[in-house]
Amino acid sequence: MKGKEQTGTGRPGIIRESAALLKSNIRDYMMYIALVVIMGFFTIKTHGGFIQARNISNLINQAGYVAVLAIGMTLILILKHIDLSVGYVAGFSGAVAAILLTKYSLNVWLSILLVLLLGLAIGFYQGTLVTRVKVPAFVTTLAGMFIFRGLLNLTLQETGTIIIPDATFNALSNGFIPALPGVSAGVHVLTLLIGAVAIVLMVFSMVQDRRNKQKYNFPVTSMPVFLIRMVFIAAIIAAIVWLLAAYAGLPWTAVIVAAVLFIYNFMLNKTRLGRYIYGIGGNDQAAELSGVNVRKVTLFAFCSMSVLASLAGVLYTSRLQSATPTAGLGFELDAIASSYIGGTAVSGGVGKVTNTIIGALVIMSLTNGMNLMGVDISYQYIVKGIIFIIAVAFDVTTRMKKG
Repeated sequence: MKGKEQTGTGRPGIIRESAALLKSNIRDYMMYIALVVIMGFFTIKTHGGFIQARNISNLINQAGYVAVLAIGMTLILILKHIDLSVGYVAGFSGAVAAILLTKYSLNVWLSILLVLLLGLAIGFYQGTLVTRVKVPAFVTTLAGMFIFRGLLNLTLQETGTIIIPDATFNALSNGFIPALPGVSAGVHVLTLLIGAVAIVLMVFSMVQDRRNKQKYNFPVTSMPVFLIRMVFIAAIIAAIVWLLAAYAGLPWTAVIVAAVLFIYNFMLNKTRLGRYIYGIGGNDQAAELSGVNVRKVTLFAFCSMSVLASLAGVLYTSRLQSATPTAGLGFELDAIASSYIGGTAVSGGVGKVTNTIIGALVIMSLTNGMNLMGVDISYQYIVKGIIFIIAVAFDVTTRMKKG
């Protein structure tokens, strides 16, 4: 039996259906609208400078560490916890990576592996305090913020800022995927091929999702609206890919973030663990009575968060090509803001890592655009704070109306 399909004959029907779809799903679409408005505003104010290929590439590299942090933070917030330590866990991890590479001359991949294992140990320590000792996550991670800030300062006390000369490490947040050997077409062909594959996978995913909804008799949009939405998303992907291909190609940062996003999106939507996370966030007592091991799932989320914080520290340190005592300052605020702007519910139980990436782009587009305009850092904090409170207030009010 096919799912009910909204039908609208002619252009007015499509417009009415699109308007109704936007109104009923305003929470899911608002972040995309906000991103388009922000990017359009800065493009106009910078006379096209914001949308240039060089700046878009720079924006991706700037947003990488925030996106990785925000993905991990989304899991924590879905579970109705919080992790305030992630900024200085990232800063401390970046400093450890710098020392391993410079002082001990370790292999770059071994150094990164050891740093990720350090993050795992930190997450296990904090997660154990929360799940076993029952110290509230706010208190545990606030203490962690102080501890790892102190460890960061101690680590760099003798040397100060550590310059990292390793080209492979620095390429993680500054380099681009290689060109196809023997191919010279004036554009980065491999980036175009990856973009084409991404569009095909996106189309396949949307079509499969629509068929699954129809299979179980869930309502779906009409075919014209579905096609318009699919073409619109494909056009955005194609435009960004073309910009990057015409410049230097796809940044490695984008590849790393895409890999993390794919893993966590698959885990949340296709695995039992993901269902447990949403279930615990919705009602942890009901989940416990249903046989879910709330302690283990929560411990996993904190371990995951700290591993991603260490990865973010690697990306940030690679971006600067150095480890500094100020690394990590305010990272947790950008991660939390990105998650909430991306639609993660304040009350827990709801959130998508794909939307969180859009939230991270909103935050970093604001930062990037205001930097291009020469806006004072004080005003930047004020603007980001206003955007953050608007996003959360919007989320709360729309949920109350639906409730």
